[in-house]
This record gives sequence, C-alpha cells and structure tokens, in this order.
Amino acid sequence: MNREAVLLGYYRAMQAELGPSRWWPGDTSFEIALGAILTQNTAWANVEKAMHNLRESGLLEPGALARLNDDEVAALIRPAGAFRVKAVRVRNFLNFLHEKCDLDMDGLRGETVEGLRPALLEVSGIGPETADSILLYALGLPSFVVDAYTRRILGRHGLIPEDIGYGELRDFFMDVLPPDVALYNEYHALIVRTGKNWCAKKAGKCASCPLAVFLEEFSPLTCVGKSIIPHP
Repeated sequence: MNREAVLLGYYRAMQAELGPSRWWPGDTSFEIALGAILTQNTAWANVEKAMHNLRESGLLEPGALARLNDDEVAALIRPAGAFRVKAVRVRNFLNFLHEKCDLDMDGLRGETVEGLRPALLEVSGIGPETADSILLYALGLPSFVVDAYTRRILGRHGLIPEDIGYGELRDFFMDVLPPDVALYNEYHALIVRTGKNWCAKKAGKCASCPLAVFLEEFSPLTCVGKSIIPHP
C-alpha cells in the first residue's frame, strides 16, 4: 500500500467517526490570521477571550489595530498569554501587511504558496506552523499544516521517525496528496480533534480511537503499537 493510500485511509477513518470540522473559526481572513498568531502556545479558549476583547473594541480590522501602540494591543490580548511578546508579533504581522498589501489581506489573494510562504517566514514571530495556518485557513492556499498532534499520531503508528523535522513532516503529506485546500483544511482539523480526544501526550485511548483499526497491537497506556500498514 502506498503512502497516498495510507494517508487517505487515515483521513477517511477520522472523517467517518468525527464528521465535518468546519475550521478555522473567524469571519474574515485577517481575524483568522490573527487567531493563528495568538494561539501559539495557548489553548483556543484563551484566544477566544482575546478575540472577544478586540471585537468588542471594534479592532478586528488591520487598519484599526495598527493605530494602537504595543502596550494597548498587549492589554487587549492579555487572555491569550505571553501578551507582550504576542503584541510585538501582531505588530510585525501588521507591518508585513502594510508593506505587502497596504493592510488589505485581499491583496494577497493572487499570491502562491511558493511566493508567499517564504515572505511570511521572514516575519519575526511567525514560524512554519503559523505561516501554514495563515496560508491555508486565512487565504485558502494549499499549504498543509502539521503540529504536535500530527507528529504524535503518525509517530505512534510507526509511519514517521521520532526526529522528523517540520518540513519533512509537511512534505510527508504534500508529496503525495493532491494540492486540495478543502482536503488539507479538514485533514489537519481531524488530526487535532483526534489528538485532543484520544492521543494525549502521556496516555492514549487507543481502543476507542478512530485510528485503532490501523494498529495490530497496542498498549492502552502508551498507544505504541505495530502498524499493519507497511512503512511507506
């Protein structure tokens, strides 16, 4: 069985169990991009509180937010944690938008992943996962997002080595899957939902996991098993 078939098999198993995810929450591309920055190293519930502050203040728009100083931004996004650091990252992103598209994210719509991703990665505070989240969820560009859940699930199923880098892991999907925005969007969302509900860091609930069918033997405590699928 080839890697494409393996990955699509995992996708269909999660989709059948969990149904549609309807990610990423946000009414505008800027709101989605901002959420991707604020969610770094914090729970989404905290991000929602910060976004609520911005929404209630009429600041979920790049021009309005850009008029604030960093201390004012920090106070509003405080619930998201590391608020002073994230205020600077938000400022850096706003500066990028100002230079790139005059603070109008619709001006990025004609860009490609190959052209825009390197530019985003040059923005201080935007790493690969955040950049790919902005590309995929905010701009509808086919850039697969991988995260700790992706690494944990595939690693425990014996599909990837433990020390695989972000780029390699992203390519593990993008090298064989079609560049389909809807597929990438839903696949990442399903991985996160499966990881949160079944594949916790310390103890996996393997017996009831949607992906249990892909394991021949497993331990309820570690979720480490022997994959019935040959390593691609």
